[in-house]
Amino acid sequence: MDLGIRGRTALVCAASKGLGKGCAVALAREGVNLVITARGKEALEATAEEIRKRYGVAVTPVAGDITTEEGRRAALAACAAPDILVNNAGGPPPGDFRNWEREAWIKALDANMITPILLIRAVLDAMIARKFGRIVNITSGAVKNPIPELGLSNGARTGLTGFVAGLARKTVRSNVTINSLLPGPFDTDRLRSNLEFNAKSSGKTVDELRRARADANPAGRFGTVEEFGDACAFLCSAQAGYITGQNLLLDGGLYPGTLG
Repeated sequence: MDLGIRGRTALVCAASKGLGKGCAVALAREGVNLVITARGKEALEATAEEIRKRYGVAVTPVAGDITTEEGRRAALAACAAPDILVNNAGGPPPGDFRNWEREAWIKALDANMITPILLIRAVLDAMIARKFGRIVNITSGAVKNPIPELGLSNGARTGLTGFVAGLARKTVRSNVTINSLLPGPFDTDRLRSNLEFNAKSSGKTVDELRRARADANPAGRFGTVEEFGDACAFLCSAQAGYITGQNLLLDGGLYPGTLG
């Protein structure tokens, strides 16, 4: 299926590995030129070269922390008017809310709520003028099914979701859609760090917890970054212009609700 976005340009944040890389690869496969960001320059440049060789698209790596003003300025200097924006940033650490001071909350909000809003603000009007835009926010399954030890993430990402719910209804008339992907357990560094956190307090090994968590999922496994990237590419497609303000949960059936 041709997704109708060949030759478009995408800004994909935190794309050197994990879910962000999965999205970048899936878009490149569809012929989308990329500007990708991440904090680690070496890994980012390796990913850029890998994608160039594999798909023959233009890939510009911009090393920096997208959650900072400097990082955002550098990314937008390289890609001032993307057709596609994929917002992504690492989540805050797990813990007990009793131990989080105001600074921890502000840092979480900056990274997982305010940064994507500022990037949307920077690119949205040009998308509206061109009558095409696709914005995808990578949030978390915790938006629908909160994870107790991830309170910082629960709060910040849910705040972004509420903001987008209103904005997405205003932009769709101009063929600019804004949606969110809500990953459940995917085989990423983030999952491994959470397992390590829980292993310290449970008396079980990381491998034991990993097997138990995979077995508890209706799918019997964790998701792959390739599956996640494919979902992102479809939401960015020409065919997805009637989908906006939605929160697509990708969790292998883990959330038990009737309405997904």
